[in-house]
Amino acid sequence: MNFGDIFKKSFLEGFYSTDLQLPSILLSLMVTCLLACYIFLAYRLLTRKTFYNKSFGVSLAALAIITAAVILTIQSNIVISLGMVGALSIVRFRTAVKEPMDLVFLFWAISVGIICGANLYSLAVVSCLVVTVAIFLLDLVPVTKAPMLLVTNGTDIDGEAGILSVVEKYSRFCRVKSRTVAAGQLDLVIEVRVDEAAALVKEVGALKGMESVSLLSHDGETTY
Repeated sequence: MNFGDIFKKSFLEGFYSTDLQLPSILLSLMVTCLLACYIFLAYRLLTRKTFYNKSFGVSLAALAIITAAVILTIQSNIVISLGMVGALSIVRFRTAVKEPMDLVFLFWAISVGIICGANLYSLAVVSCLVVTVAIFLLDLVPVTKAPMLLVTNGTDIDGEAGILSVVEKYSRFCRVKSRTVAAGQLDLVIEVRVDEAAALVKEVGALKGMESVSLLSHDGETTY
């Protein structure tokens, strides 16, 4: 047996197995469960203004617990941890995450599982409180009113100036997004920010040659 064999043997004997007591495992999983429920409730409250997906909230709680179990397994045996890294590296997730806040909650759940699996319970609790306060405070920051889209269709192809003059009476901000002229028809899409929407639509609709007027709201980015 050469020096290299002795070194590898001593290394594996020192790190091959770390005994994890049942009370320590139960405490870690219990704290993780409590924080996972906390994340589930936080997700429910923070998504009250948007589409709420209960199955995603349940997945967040389960993800935190599973991550904690994985970290506990990695602590117990270095050989298993190396094999687990190789096994997890071949997993591919194809589900698209549409909401940016969903990504925040995913990383939050994973981080809580990692921290609790490492037995750093104080850090897990404090980080959850800090993240919650930060999200709620940033959610209270006022957002500029989102613009609307005024869609007009008329037979007067030279009536764009008249339409814009009416729009400028009701909106200090307006911008032509689309202009289409075909077969004697003029179609305009104008981005506006207006308070008196009904009056604007009524006055534009009364213009010469106007056939239809629509004012649409959209969920795109806010223009400052």
